[in-house]
Amino acid sequence: MREGSLEAPVRHPLDWNDPDFTDPEKLDAELRRVFDICHGCRRCFNLCDSFPRLFDLVDASPTGELDEVKSADFKPVVDACTLCDMCFLTKCPYVPPHAFNLDFPHLMLRYRMAERKAGTGGPGFAARQLTETDRNGRLAGMVAPIANWASKTGNGLTRPLLEKAAGVDREAELPQFHGRSFVARARAAAPEVDRTAPAFGRKAALYATCFVNYNNPAIGEAARAVLARNGVATEVVYPACCGMPQLEHGDIARVARSARTVAAELGRWIDQGHDIVALTPSCALMLKFEWPLILPDDPAVRRLADATFDLSEYVVDIARKEGLAPGMQTLPGGVAVHLACHARAQNMGAKAAEMLRLVPGTAVSVIERCSGHGGSWGVMKGNFETALKVGKPAARQAAKSGKAFLASECPLAGVHLKQGIERLEGEQPEIELVPHPIVLMARAYGLA
Repeated sequence: MREGSLEAPVRHPLDWNDPDFTDPEKLDAELRRVFDICHGCRRCFNLCDSFPRLFDLVDASPTGELDEVKSADFKPVVDACTLCDMCFLTKCPYVPPHAFNLDFPHLMLRYRMAERKAGTGGPGFAARQLTETDRNGRLAGMVAPIANWASKTGNGLTRPLLEKAAGVDREAELPQFHGRSFVARARAAAPEVDRTAPAFGRKAALYATCFVNYNNPAIGEAARAVLARNGVATEVVYPACCGMPQLEHGDIARVARSARTVAAELGRWIDQGHDIVALTPSCALMLKFEWPLILPDDPAVRRLADATFDLSEYVVDIARKEGLAPGMQTLPGGVAVHLACHARAQNMGAKAAEMLRLVPGTAVSVIERCSGHGGSWGVMKGNFETALKVGKPAARQAAKSGKAFLASECPLAGVHLKQGIERLEGEQPEIELVPHPIVLMARAYGLA
């Protein structure tokens, strides 16, 4: 048996319908097998808080080995995993095809599904309601000014109540809501497609994602504008959320239902010759990788995965195959671009950095460390300070970059990094947070 491997990691389908998947004894045996290997390796000590929690448990045991650790003490290790996949993709030498066959994030997912099935733990009612992004987005959008006032950091009236009722840390920045969703704006007006652009003739269906649709339509509008300038005709499609919030809580059956619904709708656009472009990396990861592992025998899901691009990946694909339309101007002061974990997990390369380097004369500094946010995990009471600690190296790197702009492929990660920068000691740098690199490209074209 070789120690480690230079072969590409291989992920196995999730056999979540098999009773053994959630069998308590079989699950515990697998947890102990994997945790013992992790304890002997410890390469992941600085990735997230799961591994320090695990190693502290082992080190505090009478023998300094896993056999003296109680299974009930594993839960904090599981709860700290944000499913970022960085251990699987960047650190672990024992992932498949290695015989040890380690997939730490999917083991944490298995634990959460078993916990949910047994009714022995998992997120409470309030935490589950926070993941109902479509319902929350529609309702909050109807009263957007009030919702945004109530969720604003520093609101001494509402944020303590939200912290008590829903467990959301009062210091964590929360997404804003908009009265007009991205889908509604797209129906009202479409940018004119430049017929002289080298890529004219391409068609793309933009999967709006719940975040862009309800929380930041500007990302979608910038994407449409840039693609239209490059000759791409776009349609905006949003059948439902991709299910990432439910995946984080172990509700795999709910994710499977979402996958079938979205794959059926987007399949119609594939039939009409459209590429599928997901506007945020977490959703692109779901469509391209997670759904096919959850529903490996569903041809519609497999077909969608093969047709899907991450937004930055799609722009770079145009640049490589047809060439970009001229007319971009330099972004003065340069950009510090954060590569989101769920973009890196797509195993497509540093596409956001590649895209921004296409802007003439613009200096690009790359931040390739986790922001620590972890989706809804990072805003919860008890997690927020840990999330800031995990993201501190990335925040420090952004602060020291000397760039005028900070952009992350994950808008939530960008906001979290900005909060991390504000917590750093010393004078705060002047750096403008931009919600996504595509917004900067739109500015470079003079489209913003």
